Parts: sequence; structure tokens; C-alpha cells
Amino acid sequence: MTELPRVAVLMGGPSSEHDISLKSGRGVVEALARRHWTAEAVEIPRTRSVEEVCSVVKTELKRLGTEVAFIALHGTFGEDGTIQQLCQQLQIAYTGSTAAASRLGMDKAASRQRFEQVGLTVPRWHSVDFTPGQSAVRIQPERFTYPVVVKPSSQGSSIGVSLVQRPETLQAALASAAQYGPHVLIEEFVVGRELTVGVLGDQALPVVEIKPHHMFFDFSAKYTAGSTEYLVPAPLPSRVAKAVQAAGLAAHRALGCRHLSRTDVILQADNTPVILEVNTIPGFTPTSLLPKAAGCIGISYDDLCEQLVKMAWQGSTRLARAAS
Repeated sequence: MTELPRVAVLMGGPSSEHDISLKSGRGVVEALARRHWTAEAVEIPRTRSVEEVCSVVKTELKRLGTEVAFIALHGTFGEDGTIQQLCQQLQIAYTGSTAAASRLGMDKAASRQRFEQVGLTVPRWHSVDFTPGQSAVRIQPERFTYPVVVKPSSQGSSIGVSLVQRPETLQAALASAAQYGPHVLIEEFVVGRELTVGVLGDQALPVVEIKPHHMFFDFSAKYTAGSTEYLVPAPLPSRVAKAVQAAGLAAHRALGCRHLSRTDVILQADNTPVILEVNTIPGFTPTSLLPKAAGCIGISYDDLCEQLVKMAWQGSTRLARAAS
């Protein structure tokens, strides 16, 4: 039997999603251990600069003799291409999208432009540069009507996102989003059913419906027990479900993603899927949405973790053979 490659599961990191990442990473380590892989947890501190984090990770990966990195890092450093670029420099195979696709997926404005280029429907949106304390920003009435959604251009897990109901609260929402960077997105509030569709390999998984118990699916709704109901699979007519899956797969391909992704969608009353964003490293605990969707077609959590490691390893060995 061929010896299995040594795996490092990268978790934590300097982003605002540090604690969520730890839960994802620990779940992956346990799953791979059950499948008899040599998988080491690499917990990355949250309090260091990106340069320091890169140095720590590089040292640890070399010490462990890592051959495959399972990236369970969310947000900054994990999804913005930084860790992917580091793995490429070290010639270590890694799960998930390439550095270029990760950077594109993390930038909501740039990814929106790409979705529009391939004919996908997105909310009307406008990107602004905003720093706390600057003069008031006004929305052009011909562009938007209230309510609007304000969000950082490069964050995940609905962090820094606000639903703005009236003009006098816009400034506070912009200041909240700008804590995570100067580039802020203002978009129309699209009314419809909240859905998400995962992709594994090049296959769209069953659609999941998200039903928060209050108006807006924010960070609290995502991570407070009992505040949101998830319908897996979503109760949709077959043709509508297929259209949503096709839109999610098209968004995945438009960004050049690989291995996995999860696309957030609003389904309008006329059954038009509106693409919000693609998560290149979605939540990965056993109860996260992509693993739940995979479970609908008989792929267990342990299967899923193992498949992703194999995708990364087989892809790197193919590249090595082609280069030799």
C-alpha cells in the first residue's frame, strides 16, 4: 500500500474568524485521524502580523515534513491568497482554491464584476472608499432606495455587515464596515429566499435554505444556537433547484475556484438566483452547511475531508510529473 502523505491542518490565524476556524480545523483533524491519516493540527495565533504568521507557518510546516496543507483558515490570511502563496513557494500541496482565485473571491467588488461579465445576476451595488471620521456619504437616489446592505469588501461570516433602513444610519454602518478596511460595498437589499449552494470538485451539491428567525442573516444569526433554521436540501421544485445549482457552479468557475466553494444566493420571487458571494473556504465543522449538503448525497464528513486531501495531493503529483 502507498504511504499516505503527511497532512498539516492549518487553523486559527489573525482574522476576525479565528475561533470559527479553530472549530473547523479541529473537526478536520479528528476526521482524518479516523481515516488513519497522519494529520497534525497547526494552530496559528491571532495576535501577530501577517509577516510573523508567515514565518511561524513556514517553520512549522518544514518541521512537520508537511506534504499536504489542509487550509481551514477563514477570512484574512486564509482566504485572501496569502497562505496559498506561501504553500506554493514551499511546494506544498494544499486544499482549496489557488492564490489568484482566493484573492478574487475575497474581494467582493472584483468578484461582482467577474460575475457580471459571465452573465450572472448580482444585486445593484456600489463600492466606496471610506475612513471613519470622513464627511458624510450620500447614496444617489437613482441608484438605490432604502433599505440597503453595507459590508466590508474583504471579510467573511457577515462580519461588519449592516442592514440600513434609513439615510441617517448610513454613516454609522459605513464606519462599522470600515473597521475591516477602507473599501466598503453598498448594495441593494434583495428580497427573497436565502440559499447557499456548495461545490465539491466540479459538482454542485444540494441547495440549502437558510431561514433566520429575524430579518437579517448576520453574524449573530449564523453562530447563535437556535437563531437560524437550515433546510437541507432546500424545498424547491427540481427545475428551480437545478437553476440555483447551475448559478453556484457558474460563480465557482467564474472565479477559477477548485476543490470546494460555497455560494450564497438570494432566490427572488420570479425564481431568479441572485449571487451574493463565493466563500472559497466555507465553514468546515461537521455541522457546517457544505458538509451537511454533501451528506445529502451520501458523502460523510470524514469522506469529505479525505476527498479534499486526495484532490490536493493528486493534483500536485500530476503537476510534478508534468514538470519532470
